[in-house]
Amino acid sequence: MRALPVRVDAVLVQAVIAAALSFAHLHDLALAAGQDGWKAWAYPVSVDLLLVAAWRRLRSGESKTAGWCWFVVALTASLGANVATAGLLDLEDVPAWLRILVAGWPAVAFLGGTLLAHGAAHPGTDPATAQEPPSTAQAPEPTATDIGPPAAAPELPPSAPESAPPPASPVPPALVALARKVADEHRARTGTDIDTSTLRARLGVPMPLAEAITTQLT
Repeated sequence: MRALPVRVDAVLVQAVIAAALSFAHLHDLALAAGQDGWKAWAYPVSVDLLLVAAWRRLRSGESKTAGWCWFVVALTASLGANVATAGLLDLEDVPAWLRILVAGWPAVAFLGGTLLAHGAAHPGTDPATAQEPPSTAQAPEPTATDIGPPAAAPELPPSAPESAPPPASPVPPALVALARKVADEHRARTGTDIDTSTLRARLGVPMPLAEAITTQLT
């Protein structure tokens, strides 16, 4: 199998290096301020966790004011340690005010982390405004006593009698006389009575009218 190439993100590498350096500076400052042993390692962890919690609050879009506030506090603590350990502060003789700040930092970090993690409630989680789920209980089935007799079907109004077909239009007498003359000529020439189709063709009238004329001729 062909190995997939590993892509190294330069920004990620730079972030790891910066975090490691800041972690070391915070450790050195806490150690110089009298916090030895595991306590010196816990200080940089608390600063980095507070930064991450503030950044997550900013990314979520909820209560950005609190996110920016605690992000600046944690960033100030990190930058302050970097500057203090860069030669501007004598780590062998740390001033009293810096010892007080280092000693009070755990309480500040705890307060900020708690407010960022549990300070803002998500919309729609208020139990007073939350809608009750629809009840899944089934309605009791009706018993035989609850079911009344079926209602009688409404009577339909009597239908109006169908109208009789209109009577056939009377054939004009002149057309009957012409048809009789044509029929006589056909009988004299062929010796048979004229049929309806031939009469219709000779007179140039529709078939219903030709049939009506034929009934007049018989």
